[in-house]
Amino acid sequence: EEEFKWLLQEEVHAVLRQLQDILKEASHRFVLPTSGSGAAVRQENFVLSTSGTDQVKGVLTLQGDALCQADVNLKMPRNNQLLHFAFREDKQWKLQQIQDARNHVNQAIYLLMNRDANYQFKTGLEVLKLMDSVMLQLSRARNRLTTPATLTLPEIASSGLTKMFTPALPPDILVNFYINLNKLCLTVYQLHVLQPSTTKNFKPAGGSILHNPGAMFEFGNQRYEVSHVHKVECVVPWLNDALVFFTVSLQLCQQLKDKISVFSSYWNYRPY
Repeated sequence: EEEFKWLLQEEVHAVLRQLQDILKEASHRFVLPTSGSGAAVRQENFVLSTSGTDQVKGVLTLQGDALCQADVNLKMPRNNQLLHFAFREDKQWKLQQIQDARNHVNQAIYLLMNRDANYQFKTGLEVLKLMDSVMLQLSRARNRLTTPATLTLPEIASSGLTKMFTPALPPDILVNFYINLNKLCLTVYQLHVLQPSTTKNFKPAGGSILHNPGAMFEFGNQRYEVSHVHKVECVVPWLNDALVFFTVSLQLCQQLKDKISVFSSYWNYRPY
């Protein structure tokens, strides 16, 4: 009984402080402040590359959760024509995955700070519920980075992203940016128009993170087929840091839950 009281009054708060420290570090990674208070979020440049192809090359500029610049070169396979397109100067593309992950981290911190050092936990169940709530936010934060959204090709075609480039993207090019784990990815789809007289059976593709050549869709009264797909990516080191912090925090939560559960099962089954 004395051990359990010590666990509730001392060790639980020690773990909560440790979790707060780790998650504040994770949160700082997302904000990326420059030196000095009130300064703007710094910009970072990343070179896009992939093994085995030089069809697409580019440089992306990331500022917190926003792509503020994108400069992309695309070599067209059919005629080796080189296309260049970049973001318009007045445009930024918000990466919703980063924004959501940061919000979930901050929600986890808020839950922990609500139980300050003076708070007295009375039961193990109370601690378990808090850990479950924190772990839910951390799992959601991690999942936003590890599981990109599935989109249909018409959704990609109608996305605001297509209107951000100068010169404007040709009608037979689609692009999509997303986060996958610690990487910022760009997918470029080259399309060809399916003529009304085509003998191909038209089967519209459903939602996917990455569509393969041969995928078909209808957009603006025109039918298209994906002819080539190019995926290039770059590692964002601070996203990797954040994922490590999430993993460590989830392990700490689980360890505390396990300790509480051992004591709780002892109380429930001890002989009288």
